[in-house]
Amino acid sequence: MLDKRLTEQRNPRSQRIDRLSPLEITDLINAEDRMVAAAVGEEREAIARAMELAVEAFRKGGRLIYVGAGTSGRLGVLDAAEIPPTYGTDPEMVQGVIAGGPAALFRAQEWAEDDPEAGAAAMDERKVGPHDFVLGIATSGTTPFVHGALRRAKERGAKTGFLLCTYPTEELTARHDVVIAPLVGPEVITGSTRMKAGTATKLVLNTISTGAMVLLGKVYGNLMVDLQVTCEKLRDRGERILMETLAVGRDQAKELLEAAGGHVKKALVMGRLGVSAPEAERRLEEAGGSVARVLGDLP
Repeated sequence: MLDKRLTEQRNPRSQRIDRLSPLEITDLINAEDRMVAAAVGEEREAIARAMELAVEAFRKGGRLIYVGAGTSGRLGVLDAAEIPPTYGTDPEMVQGVIAGGPAALFRAQEWAEDDPEAGAAAMDERKVGPHDFVLGIATSGTTPFVHGALRRAKERGAKTGFLLCTYPTEELTARHDVVIAPLVGPEVITGSTRMKAGTATKLVLNTISTGAMVLLGKVYGNLMVDLQVTCEKLRDRGERILMETLAVGRDQAKELLEAAGGHVKKALVMGRLGVSAPEAERRLEEAGGSVARVLGDLP
């Protein structure tokens, strides 16, 4: 292939995939997928830096904004959409921008990725500023929409990062506050970056957003104590967290959760310290939202 990008190279191990049986295809793809976690691990320091930038943005009242096209854009939108119900955040706090807009989530709008001005306009529409961290996602490293968005974000004073799955240029590394480049190698189907590159992207975004929420005090031990009780599944999880951590029955857990307005964190402090909802809220605010600072380590 006449292209230097790693994502566009042919994979010698899959050159005859069209001659394999279903089981052989399964084994081949699985073997390639096993390389992904190791490649992501090689980028641990850059991922940690991106996590720090996200936390810095949040503590200043800013946002984490993912920008991508195609699979990259969809994964950014997915990660952003899952943060509010899991960690009780404002939906504006983590956002996903995809080339082509919401329609591109359901049907490919491939042409949209070629417009850098549309990427810049998306940053203007969101009034990106100095308190924000904008992470561009383009596994090939070349998507014009993403580059246009990041240029404008930087002009507006935001911190910027880039996630790609090919070798970053010196210029790219110098331009952004962090560059994450898990080198997962050529895809099983040449150029199909929804595969290994997509999996690597999901792993990286999961780590950045999850780690940021932990550092903001939205996890106690490894329990999601800031979840939103918006459905029966989450209500049940909230009640079980209280039952386990406070050693109470289901009925008492329900009462505590109701008295706390559905906030597991607040209910935990109320149940452990025997204080009112307003007092529990005050103590959590003084502790920066950290349950551990109020109650100590999880037993």
